[in-house]
Amino acid sequence: MSVCVIGAGLSGLAAAHALKERGIEFVCLEKASDVGGIWRMPGAGEPSPAYLALHLNSAKQLTGYDDFPMPSELPLYPRHSDVAAYLRSFAEWAGLLPHIELRTEVVSVRQESDGGWTVTSRDAQGAEAVRGFDQVIVASGHHSEPAVPNPLPPGSGSFTGTVLHSMDYLDGRDFAGQRVVVVGLGASAVDIAADLSRHAARTVLSVRRGLHIVPKQLCGLSVDLIAEAPWFTSKSLDEQRDFVEQALLVARGRLSDYGLPEPDHPIFSSAVTISDEILSRIRHGAVIPKPAIDSLDGDRVSFTDGTSVEVDTVIYCTGFRMAFSFLPAGCPANPQGPVELYRRIVAPDRPGLLFVGLIRPVGSITRLVEAQARWVARIVDGDVALPPADVMHKEIDAYLSGIAERYGLSEGSSIQVDVGPYLGELQDA
Repeated sequence: MSVCVIGAGLSGLAAAHALKERGIEFVCLEKASDVGGIWRMPGAGEPSPAYLALHLNSAKQLTGYDDFPMPSELPLYPRHSDVAAYLRSFAEWAGLLPHIELRTEVVSVRQESDGGWTVTSRDAQGAEAVRGFDQVIVASGHHSEPAVPNPLPPGSGSFTGTVLHSMDYLDGRDFAGQRVVVVGLGASAVDIAADLSRHAARTVLSVRRGLHIVPKQLCGLSVDLIAEAPWFTSKSLDEQRDFVEQALLVARGRLSDYGLPEPDHPIFSSAVTISDEILSRIRHGAVIPKPAIDSLDGDRVSFTDGTSVEVDTVIYCTGFRMAFSFLPAGCPANPQGPVELYRRIVAPDRPGLLFVGLIRPVGSITRLVEAQARWVARIVDGDVALPPADVMHKEIDAYLSGIAERYGLSEGSSIQVDVGPYLGELQDA
């Protein structure tokens, strides 16, 4: 067997399709019971960072695959079950299902002395299989290991309520009548707070650092469609920032007017939070903004402004750490360190190990993973010759230097890409 693809979500299906289009022999291993990744998992009884209220934040026109658009009858921002059904339809249409082994978990990926790769997998009955491949494509996503504050706030050990991570959250109805504190201001935090506010007795949103909150639409257009418009992409970064910040002031005013901290950085210098709901829920009194947690004591949570509330549940929506337990240590990143991949795809010191989807754009990821997948298929097919490892390391260093200047260097920022420039980089490669 030539290639092993790990994961059958959006990225893994794109990789599988690109390989099949070139007639490359491959198998795709997926530990879940069906294709679709996080989009099909809410309520499926499988661990997932998704939840029942999950919808697309990007327009369906930019989220569907190039040659298999999302159905016209779907709304602009479909819910998770619609996206899951779409991904299943794509796998059927592209003839990928015969190549996919479901309920098959990858246990280890090991490089041999001859450069080949040995993949050990385990099926639903616990039986292990050991197979050799020329190339391994990791497309299993990067929302895998919950990240919680370290250290936890003082008194956390004495808290008498329940402490959860967003990974544990499924449905706001599970918290009917409860008093809940949601910690964070990222996508999952604002989604979960808005969902909870329809069922919980009280929903508090605890925010340590301000982030730019962007509605899904500005001037009647989806923000990711604006980001692709030639009149916008022709602007410099400073001009783009000025336009968006002025549009946000018109659309929603200042975040401090809602009781939220103002961002301490210009837009596009950190991840933005896309939400149409959270500011409205705050304005309606359904979500109460508070600053960072100062301490916990019994059933009370105290905040840095000196106030406190009685609480039944605290939900940390504080993101995820990248964990690829099946890969060799330090690949593609050492613990807490930046991801080091040539063109965000190739492990320069591990020939034959490739990644698809290990990126974080502002906007839809689909076109980017399709471009990655096509480039990877060309590498596997021999149409693209990779440069020596030292040249790839120089490219990585230059990329990470730019990231550090713009965002500050961290595990999460090291996978940040701009849609237009990155697409151009892959298409010209």
